[in-house]
Amino acid sequence: MDREKIKGVVAVVLGAASFGILSTFVKKAYEQGFTLGEVTGIQSLFGLLILWLLIGILLLTNKNYFARYSATSPRWQIIISGLSTGAVSILYYKSVQLVPASLAIILLMQYIWIGQLIEFIFFGTRISRRQTIGIAAILLSTVLATGLLEDDFQAVDIAGIGYGLLAATAYALFIIVSGRVGNDHPPLQKSALLIVGAFLLIFIVLQPFSLFTPPVFSALWRYGLLLAVFGTVLPPLLFSYGIPKTGVSLGNILSYIELPVAVCMSYIVLKEQVSVAQFIGVAGILVIVILLNIRKRSAVN
Repeated sequence: MDREKIKGVVAVVLGAASFGILSTFVKKAYEQGFTLGEVTGIQSLFGLLILWLLIGILLLTNKNYFARYSATSPRWQIIISGLSTGAVSILYYKSVQLVPASLAIILLMQYIWIGQLIEFIFFGTRISRRQTIGIAAILLSTVLATGLLEDDFQAVDIAGIGYGLLAATAYALFIIVSGRVGNDHPPLQKSALLIVGAFLLIFIVLQPFSLFTPPVFSALWRYGLLLAVFGTVLPPLLFSYGIPKTGVSLGNILSYIELPVAVCMSYIVLKEQVSVAQFIGVAGILVIVILLNIRKRSAVN
């Protein structure tokens, strides 16, 4: 493996790990008494400010960065597609509020098969036999990973499971839309426009204006900065840098490090109970995803 590819692997792994630690920070913020609106609102606000600040710095120091792109697609389309990222934040963080963080991330990862189902229904994208077997295997592994067969599963909030699956659907929609909209814009600018859409949705739906009061802001800004950096700023930049160097298939495989990172963080930091069967289920999901992507990569080659 050459040096550039190694750099790409490191970037993608760090980006995915950044996503993986978010649920732990969110859970900690809830423990401090902050609301869903305040948590999502402060993340989108700080993410918005940081990304546009970076764009301003680039405009002053490296104008050629934007000159390399001949963007023709309207910016409003990217902003509209950013509504889906806002929906993911609202639904996923609501799920984290109601169920263990280790369960919420497993539910979010169901976007893998939900996205393929949406592509089939709305775009007629054929699901191969291998993909069908993979989806079935992921669902079976999910049964183990969520602890569905264990005695204490009855104590899990059903609404939290519903929000988690809705978050997975919103995430699948975001990936589908993002892959079709605004790819002629610089990655940093596209990320900044996406967060504008997310910010608007969060502030219209949840109206978290309490975070602008001195007591709330002074107590919450640290969580907001962590969530914005690790959830809004770093992952898109690291993926934009790393995936072209690793290739899409390897990048997809590496990005699933988010799942074990989130489960381990919830187990170590939040002291959530994660059974051996659940760890086996998580490992099963990862193995299936890797096999599917390796076969896809071989087919392309």
